[in-house]
Amino acid sequence: MKSTVEKTVFLEFMSQKIGIMGCGWLGFPLGKSWTSQGVSISGTTTTASKCKVLEAAGIDPYCIVLSADKVSNTIESFLNTVDTLILNIPPGLRGTSSESFVSKIRVLLPYIEQSLVKHVLFISSTSVYGHSQAAVNALSEPKPSTESGRQLLQVEQLLQASKAFKTTVLRLGGLIGNDRHPITMLSGKKGLKNGDAPINLIHQKDCIAIIQKIVDGAFWGKTYCAAAPFHPSKKEYYTEEAIKRSLPIPEFAPESTAQNKTVSAQRLEADLDYRFQYPTL
Repeated sequence: MKSTVEKTVFLEFMSQKIGIMGCGWLGFPLGKSWTSQGVSISGTTTTASKCKVLEAAGIDPYCIVLSADKVSNTIESFLNTVDTLILNIPPGLRGTSSESFVSKIRVLLPYIEQSLVKHVLFISSTSVYGHSQAAVNALSEPKPSTESGRQLLQVEQLLQASKAFKTTVLRLGGLIGNDRHPITMLSGKKGLKNGDAPINLIHQKDCIAIIQKIVDGAFWGKTYCAAAPFHPSKKEYYTEEAIKRSLPIPEFAPESTAQNKTVSAQRLEADLDYRFQYPTL
């Protein structure tokens, strides 16, 4: 039987109205998991046709497009249906993209501050630590070495500086899942760099469970790292994964690497009393 305190926490959680801004590869199954528990979920997509998919999953759908100078006029309606916001928008800064993720969040921020939102969980990335640091954790100083990492860090700081709501930042390692694995892109490639660097990956199901633990337990005003406690070298790991799948083995250049970052999730594991479902990936 649940204690009085446990019952109170459970009832407070069930009474929450949660919004997921960005119902993509991670946000959509997260929303479905919550709706299956009877939690009220609103979610956004940038594609009008996907609204029917969200609705079929029990998610109240909103089509919202965010740019560096404006946001869809449905943003106020969406934000006023939620008190807890999961901000899960990819920065879109891979390759030669010149987008400004920071500008997008600056446009969005006043709408959040003027809404009913009390808590924000921002899905960030361990890329804010850069490549050359050794062991890093939630208390380590971020030293981003990519444009994506730099802009993610700026957005973290923008959100955490707001006095209108409390923000928790969740810095995720590289995302993998049953339908997503880096080996499918690396297979057969030659001359790959940084083969001696350790992997810092996390499974989709762990991401979902961790996000739900943060919201359920009201861990607000925190910063966490999340990567599985499994850090073989890229060369070792991706070679084994290619063999498992009968794929061509990727070849790494015989060079030493300065990229030696190893991400620790110990603070998250301790605070949330969390054990990774996929500790060895």
